[in-house]
Amino acid sequence: MSQPRIFPDSGFYILDSNTKFEEETLPDYLEERYYPVRIGEVFNSQYQVITKLGFGSSSTVWLCRDLCYRRYLIIKVHVRAKGQLPEVVISKYLQAMHSTHGGEKYIRLILDAFEIPGPYGVHPCLLYEPAGIDIRDYIHCLEGDKLPENLLRPALRFVLIALDYLHQANIIHTGIDDESILAGMEEDKISNPSPRKVLTDRIIYATRAMPLTGGEPILADLGDARLTKQKQTGLIMPSVYRAPEVLLGMEWDNKVDIWGLGQMTWTLFEQGYLFRNKSLETETEKAQRIAEMISLLGPPPVEFLRQSKESLKFWDEDGNWKGSTKIPEQSLECRESQLESDSQVLFLRFLRKTLRWLPEERPAAKELLLDEWLRGDDY
Repeated sequence: MSQPRIFPDSGFYILDSNTKFEEETLPDYLEERYYPVRIGEVFNSQYQVITKLGFGSSSTVWLCRDLCYRRYLIIKVHVRAKGQLPEVVISKYLQAMHSTHGGEKYIRLILDAFEIPGPYGVHPCLLYEPAGIDIRDYIHCLEGDKLPENLLRPALRFVLIALDYLHQANIIHTGIDDESILAGMEEDKISNPSPRKVLTDRIIYATRAMPLTGGEPILADLGDARLTKQKQTGLIMPSVYRAPEVLLGMEWDNKVDIWGLGQMTWTLFEQGYLFRNKSLETETEKAQRIAEMISLLGPPPVEFLRQSKESLKFWDEDGNWKGSTKIPEQSLECRESQLESDSQVLFLRFLRKTLRWLPEERPAAKELLLDEWLRGDDY
């Protein structure tokens, strides 16, 4: 077993204590929900924290060194929680399948899980194999902050293979080989400590992005996934990507993943969201979102609206719009700015397949892999 490293306690920039920083900038941030991780801390007598890789509303993410097996791993330290996280259950379920589908290699599963006590409660910790740079950070390295068509198509193919694997396993989704890269990050952390905000009960560190590497893309987060063969109800998906059946309180199934893929495709390619990013907490915001959907996708079929009484707030019984917001005058053709002529036609045809009102009309992940635009010039 290797010995823990000693990290410097000086030589770094300290931010003003009144400045909101990193996870503090999140709208729902409460310091008592987050475990106060410190660089150099050893969890479970085995995993030493090296540097911060990211943060979100449910966790902070760190590069760590496994002192027992002398390897680098990613540790996700969740906000305080009770009971086992769904992602742990799903990872164990998928690992027990011993699948030969092929899509399993594009899913990052949990290697280990344990809990640590914090000042205000218990925090689940999840361990993963290291992965490369997050696609959002990767896009910022590219000209125009968007993914070009020749990179977008193969990336989507990998995602669809992974989704097909998950869907066959009844999961709804709602690595780095060169360790010298990670060792370099550790040495840099010692010689060039990252900025931080020092408080009385915690230190908030600046995030360091993972380096650019080769390799195939993977789905790296199953935190919101569901294991089920039945249709589900309830609120899921980030509001900016929310499928219409979820928005209107209907039952939903794995076709929400196809809707989400279509919206993600637009975001990666067009440098912006297809629909305005609203919280969707008020009837007015819901009406604005639905009006945007109608303007780009056409009106929904009456048989779709009849699946929810919530629809009567926005349409009459014959499917005529009565929402408080006027339908904008726009189209996918006028919004799409990267392609021309036949290329644009094929791209928007792919997009419209994923963004159909009726979930049953959206293709399965395996069917989308045969799409003409997605196959591109590689076939």
